[in-house]
Amino acid sequence: MAKPDWEAIESAYRAGSLSIREIASKHGVSDTAIRKRASSNGWQRDLADKVKKVTRTKLVRSEVRSEVRKAGSQSEVRTDEEIIEQAASEAAEVVLGHRVDLARWRGIANKLGNFLEDVEFTEENHTSLSRSLVAGVDAQIKVIKAEREAYNIDSGNKSTSTDSISDLMDELSKG
Repeated sequence: MAKPDWEAIESAYRAGSLSIREIASKHGVSDTAIRKRASSNGWQRDLADKVKKVTRTKLVRSEVRSEVRKAGSQSEVRTDEEIIEQAASEAAEVVLGHRVDLARWRGIANKLGNFLEDVEFTEENHTSLSRSLVAGVDAQIKVIKAEREAYNIDSGNKSTSTDSISDLMDELSKG
């Protein structure tokens, strides 16, 4: 059995693009061995954000180059500002589409809430209505979180005080 290339393993580990199991499989070692080596040598999976940023940059530049080639003009190179503007416009279109979809899902969740308000709970239907209630609350929580993200509310604060369903329901009842 060949000696593992620990330098390559460390690079893959720090890049954070592959799971530890995928790295282990690729290099013929166990994931436990990688975890032990990473712990003893202080390896950090600290490059994943930088890798994602450079990947996005390469994708955007690749798209721009292919558009220039399609247009038939090699000399027409776009500035960074133009590239940023195009990428921002595309991202804004995606977010605006998400907002429309979220409004639709909010309407559906509200219809379920209205139905459950009007229905009479009986011995025969309480189990299915309870499941509907749980599903409705879960849907509402997901819509709220997604809307807050789509509208950049609390975007810098990933943890909120609404960690549980009861906390969220308390919070909603106040407002």
